[in-house]
Amino acid sequence: MPKLWEALITLAVLILALAVGIMHYEVDPHVPMFVGVCAAALMAMYLGYTWEEIEKSMMDGIYKALQSCCILIIVGILIGTWIDAGVVPAMIYYGLKILHPAIFFVATVLICSITSLATGTSWGTMGTMGVALMGIGYGLGMNPAMTAGAILSGAYFGDKMSPLSDTTNLAPAMAGTDVMSHVKAMLMPTAVTYGIVLVIFGIMGAVQYHGGDADLSRVNEFAMALNAAEGGVFHINPILLLPPVVVIVAVAMKVPAIPGITLGIVVGGALGMIFQPACNLGSIFDFGINGYTFSDEVLAMFDATLSEETAYTMTRLLESGGILGMMFSVSMTIIAMMFGGIMEDTHQLEVVVDQLKKLAKGPVGLVTLTEATCVFSNMTMPEQYISIVVPGRMYAEEYRKMGLHPTVLSSALEGAGTVTSALIPWNTCGAFISKTLDINVASYAPFALFNWMMPLMNILFAITGLTLKNLEGQPYRKQKSKA
Repeated sequence: MPKLWEALITLAVLILALAVGIMHYEVDPHVPMFVGVCAAALMAMYLGYTWEEIEKSMMDGIYKALQSCCILIIVGILIGTWIDAGVVPAMIYYGLKILHPAIFFVATVLICSITSLATGTSWGTMGTMGVALMGIGYGLGMNPAMTAGAILSGAYFGDKMSPLSDTTNLAPAMAGTDVMSHVKAMLMPTAVTYGIVLVIFGIMGAVQYHGGDADLSRVNEFAMALNAAEGGVFHINPILLLPPVVVIVAVAMKVPAIPGITLGIVVGGALGMIFQPACNLGSIFDFGINGYTFSDEVLAMFDATLSEETAYTMTRLLESGGILGMMFSVSMTIIAMMFGGIMEDTHQLEVVVDQLKKLAKGPVGLVTLTEATCVFSNMTMPEQYISIVVPGRMYAEEYRKMGLHPTVLSSALEGAGTVTSALIPWNTCGAFISKTLDINVASYAPFALFNWMMPLMNILFAITGLTLKNLEGQPYRKQKSKA
């Protein structure tokens, strides 16, 4: 076992490298994170581990994130294909025709919530519905940071509560309980938080855009640029809304996420070749890896017929996707898990957490400490799975010793580990969201209401005792008083 100061040196090097690289030099987090990997490896060698053992730790860490990497790659193919096929443009077009500015934020939260609940994936929701809703938001003249915050609030609500979600299954597995008990334990604080979020977004929309104050000329211009029947680019048809429905239904029927998303690619590509003259197998192969791009002729048309702002929005929003477009997030995930694998297998994080346990003087303190550790893990070992696995393993015995039901732990893990990952720029989730929605974390974080309110609400409910249960599943305070 390493000494406390030895583990702290490794974490200090990582945090310093990230701070200097991101804040001072404004570079991407990849190389600073690799500096942390080097520090962890050197400390492991100092502790007596062989290079073969260290290398195995890195590979084991990467293996845990391979599913995430696969989903990233497939979502990249899906986005490129769906844009080429006219699926994403159709979603944007009909959204522009239906949504009113005053209800846009609330509708965005609800749409992303339903999609994420049905599919169990916040990433898939943001990569499909999220991309379309960002486009609708641009068309309505909405603040893109607020739009992104509404997308995240809905997507992470579904990811947190859906039994199909990997994190919703991982958290109770680490805590020692079952999925449905876990979901039931999260229901009360999550429902209250979600209700508050809807009210706030409703007020934002009503106050800023009530009474038709929004300039809808951009909506009409954007819609016309999308629809070939109005002089635009894509042949819009309601049937093009079928691929996202297929994905939602497939995963809701317990088809695993990867084949379910792949089915969406196949259906989208097939419909694209029917409705879009320029869409063929070659374009799908091309845009699937390189991301969708407009032809020179279309770009010239934009310059001649559209305002500069609308032309910029069209290219910025729709020239995206592809495997290569997701390599930023895939490489970030791999490097992060190299670091996480070393830290976990060499017990460097464990000795830090063992010291932190001493700060918890009661159930509320333990819940608060667990959530703080999840946030700290998301910052220092930037992968949401690590922020659930490591604190879950560290604190499980402590919860049992204190007489708390495992669902108290699993709820704390999900309420902080899952949702706060989106608020950290160098976390794999933050990196994915920035790339997919094309907006930096600092801009959307204040408006990701559900993500930063959820940990605070969990602590508040623990203070009131409403979510604290004993080992028999009875109210903790009542049992304690009776004893």
